[in-house]
Amino acid sequence: MYQPEDLLPHDLLWGMRAEQLPADAPAWAVAVLAAGQPVVVRRARVASGLVAVGLRGATRDQRLAALMPVEVIAHRLAPEDLLGRQASEELPVFRVLAELRPLLDALGHVWGVTGSAGFQLATGLPTAHPDSDLDLLLRTERPLPRSEARPLLQLLEGSACRVDLQLETPLGGLALREWAGTSSRVLVKTADGPRLVDDPWHAEQAA
Repeated sequence: MYQPEDLLPHDLLWGMRAEQLPADAPAWAVAVLAAGQPVVVRRARVASGLVAVGLRGATRDQRLAALMPVEVIAHRLAPEDLLGRQASEELPVFRVLAELRPLLDALGHVWGVTGSAGFQLATGLPTAHPDSDLDLLLRTERPLPRSEARPLLQLLEGSACRVDLQLETPLGGLALREWAGTSSRVLVKTADGPRLVDDPWHAEQAA
């Protein structure tokens, strides 16, 4: 059985059933679970034995927040688990992913793919399209200096599609664009909501 502390934002989870949705859940969400599609772990504090998840439908407006009992999780894939998978379509997001792999591997941090590209790699469903952004995650348990963040952002911005890279810090999620900017304080997504901090790796702030 999976432990709640082992489940991280952006993980994909299988096993949730339609009857575990709220009574007023939209029909598309019921259909998603009936088809055996995964849900994605989101950042929120919930009661013991539950994990906060999100469902995605066929269109951008079809998104639903829900709670999944940990005991029903049948399978889990983390963003980094998707890197060994082959894309079923020739799309800019997948070409850029292949091009960036050596650069990201060289950073020395664990990284993975999220968003529509990650969902397609995990399920084989055509969730990405020619104009999709490439959403990436970099697990930065140790600090990524701003002096390294800025040239990294410049390299990503030269890609054939928009690349949104999120740094997973001890405090929460931080957009690379935010960290590479000029503001002394940055917005970090935490389980308790967004926080403005000077340094998301600072021990007192991350406690």
